[in-house]
Amino acid sequence: MRRAPRFLLLCVFLGVVAALEGVASAQDPYEVAGTRETSTVEGLLRRARQARDAGRWVEAEAAYGHALKAADAAWTTDAERAEIAVELGLCELALGRYRDAADHLAQGLRHRDGLRRALRERAEQGLLQAERRVATLYLGVSPPDAEVYVDGKPLGRPAPTYELFLEPGPHTVRAELDGHAEAVSAFDGLAGKATSLTLKLRRAPERGAPGAASAGVARPAAPSLPSPARPALPLTELRIGGTALATAALAAGTVFLLRADVVHDNLAERGVVFRRRGWTSSTCWWPNAPSACAELRNDAAERDLLATLGKVALATGAVFGIATAASFLAEGWILDEAPARGGVRVAPSATGTQVGLVLQGAW
Repeated sequence: MRRAPRFLLLCVFLGVVAALEGVASAQDPYEVAGTRETSTVEGLLRRARQARDAGRWVEAEAAYGHALKAADAAWTTDAERAEIAVELGLCELALGRYRDAADHLAQGLRHRDGLRRALRERAEQGLLQAERRVATLYLGVSPPDAEVYVDGKPLGRPAPTYELFLEPGPHTVRAELDGHAEAVSAFDGLAGKATSLTLKLRRAPERGAPGAASAGVARPAAPSLPSPARPALPLTELRIGGTALATAALAAGTVFLLRADVVHDNLAERGVVFRRRGWTSSTCWWPNAPSACAELRNDAAERDLLATLGKVALATGAVFGIATAASFLAEGWILDEAPARGGVRVAPSATGTQVGLVLQGAW
């Protein structure tokens, strides 16, 4: 009987120790974050593989989709996420969901070096099969931080270039950014065909800009002095024409160079995509070269032509600008008299979207 209280106290002590250990383990400050998410991903992958091996594609596609979402919160590598994306794309391909399959297979092949060789080959073949059923859009956006909408749905990932897979048919692409005018483009997507578009958003004019303020100021009246005799040379008309030509040439040159830069970026992006498919520098020189090679050559020729036109226009604008400015400096030498004070003054002007000359004073 005397041993019963001791035995009871021992049981109570052991129970308290076990409870304290449980609380300590639950509040362990050194517990590794992401462990639970990692175990969740592994469980989903086991279910997905079992369903895939049994031919239950709907169940496998759902499990791989949940695993890919859970992998973003877990400690997984790019290669592991790429493998999940490829497996998901192959399941979608088996179900006939070609657009989703192309999107996930391309996502996985962005990390092709981390994929097993057999899986990489299956992904490449699957992507080619899916691309025959969908329309591919190569989209360039400037500025690159603009928000892009495809058929009214936001992409949610600002980037300078996009590779998008869409269902065949008419589509509308729109880009918007604060302080810029909206850019919209429409096209018809054809199955197995690629379309290239560029959306360039122009900056909206700022309120209270110095140019806008000076435009509303009335021109001061000319002083009531005896008007000098009109010079033999029509300097006023020549200066106005020279200023207009210089401004137009500089603006045209800037537009040509910007367009050439956009075409160059599109070529570089498409080159990355084609190299990912196994193209080399000599692919387009083969007798049976792919049809896309002709498009690449046309784009390269367009880029070179735009760059040449831009340089010529800038040089022409500079010549007209220098000649116009020099006419004011050489006025006294040409007319054998000093230029009148308070006449016309020319000053160069450049903004983010415009380059030209500012003329101030009385004509």
